[in-house]
Amino acid sequence: MKASSTRKIVSEVLLMACAMVVILLCPSSCSTTLENPNKDLTMEAFVPFYNDKYEFDIDAIRQHLREIVRHDNDSTQTDRKTRTLYKGDMRPIWIDRNGIDWRADTLVGFLHTVGDVGFSEDAFTVSQIETDIKRLRNLDFDGEGNDINRLTARLEYLLTKAYLRYCTGQQFGYVNPFDALNTLDPVDDDSTSAVKEFRHLFDIPISRPDNSFYQRAIDMARTDSLCGFLRSVQPQDPTLTELASQLKLAPNNRKWWLLMCNMERHRWRRTFMPADPFGRKIVVNIPSFRLYAYGEDSVMTMKVGCGATKTKTPLLSSAINRMDINPLWNIPMSIVRKDVAAHAGDASYFSSHRYFIVDRETGKTMEPHKVTADMLRSGRYRVSQEGGAGNSLGRIIFRFDNNFSVYLHDTSSRRFFDQSVRSVSHGCIRVERPFDLAKYLLGNDVDSWTLDKIRISMDIEPETEKGLRYVSDTTRTRKLINSKNVSPNVPLYIVYQTLFKTPEGKWEEYGDIYGYDAVMRRHLEPFVGKQRRRTK
Repeated sequence: MKASSTRKIVSEVLLMACAMVVILLCPSSCSTTLENPNKDLTMEAFVPFYNDKYEFDIDAIRQHLREIVRHDNDSTQTDRKTRTLYKGDMRPIWIDRNGIDWRADTLVGFLHTVGDVGFSEDAFTVSQIETDIKRLRNLDFDGEGNDINRLTARLEYLLTKAYLRYCTGQQFGYVNPFDALNTLDPVDDDSTSAVKEFRHLFDIPISRPDNSFYQRAIDMARTDSLCGFLRSVQPQDPTLTELASQLKLAPNNRKWWLLMCNMERHRWRRTFMPADPFGRKIVVNIPSFRLYAYGEDSVMTMKVGCGATKTKTPLLSSAINRMDINPLWNIPMSIVRKDVAAHAGDASYFSSHRYFIVDRETGKTMEPHKVTADMLRSGRYRVSQEGGAGNSLGRIIFRFDNNFSVYLHDTSSRRFFDQSVRSVSHGCIRVERPFDLAKYLLGNDVDSWTLDKIRISMDIEPETEKGLRYVSDTTRTRKLINSKNVSPNVPLYIVYQTLFKTPEGKWEEYGDIYGYDAVMRRHLEPFVGKQRRRTK
């Protein structure tokens, strides 16, 4: 709206309405001999009815919008986007020269459904929006707090803020896991130093809102496509619907929040890995410490161990592409600096652990007694452990592309799996039955001799006649196979679900070992009622 075209528009509409009333007061059944006394009326005749409190002033509206922006401290990404929109002279989305139309009613109708998924209408200012819509339509302006321009600015801003909160949350989730989870653990854990970098803990590709989404949302709000757009952003995951149906049955606030946190995870729209032609995929759920290997008509499960709270296993998606038998372990620099460097110069320590030191620049193996702690901590030298019995990676490792150098692997500490809480690694995932996992990855068409070669290389008793004959010859090497490609690659998802549906279809609850539910709750609290926020 331009100022020149909108000033006094409401008053003019009122004057025209009065004129229409006068005309309609002359009944159609009047005698044709009676002349209408108002036939020569002009707009000037209605000037006495003019009232400037019904006058739209676009400059005043924009000034009020900027004032609202200055006092809005809500900090979600969509709230920041709303403020950016109204810092300038953007054309109003919801208000035009005719006032407000059905689009606002359509949005309010959708906002009334947020209670079904645990959110509060207060988070979307539904009551204030409805009050302001009624005031505007009834021309109910009662002074400074609710003059036409201030009320119009407030209504325009609240509609847009609620609209972007809703359509962005429904489409992408109300919590951004990249912001929420990737700012938890400092890379440098020295509490006396300023935090400069955080560990990346969430690396699952998911859809996220960008400028093109916001522009499309605004374009849809200006047209008669609004209803269709609001339907299109609704979550499609049936698990979310199933969890939402349990909210009203939650016996206490703790269980209610458990549902809310896990529902939010199902709002994130993941980019799934290319499907395996045999319907296979592997899911590792960190809170349950279990691996689920799904097939076409069966699921294999086994215990796993994950990263400790200070060295959390990152959440990611990838595909297993190779397995190495009797792998070499290149010890992470964090372990070298904290543990290994303290034994610098102690040749017996390195020998007993089967560690060796390599100059990264020259590739030459160094004698342990010639290497100091400072040399090891410098990063110029790699410390590795020979493959085979006693190796920390166990006898087999399952590799997949990722940004963290973490893998699934065997372990030399088998008693570890007797523990109920198995969060002790430096980030990798230890699997309880590595040979069974290898067999699953190679598929049903793998030949029995290949499986026996893997068994023999892992010091497992062979099952074929050929294998038994081979191990009976003590002169032969036990390392028959070093590596095997996994083709086709098998999708892998490392997830964090404290409420997880087992293969038997039962919902199981698990402990929040990394505290991610607590983080999710803090980010979701602005969207729930005050009573839920106060109750622990």
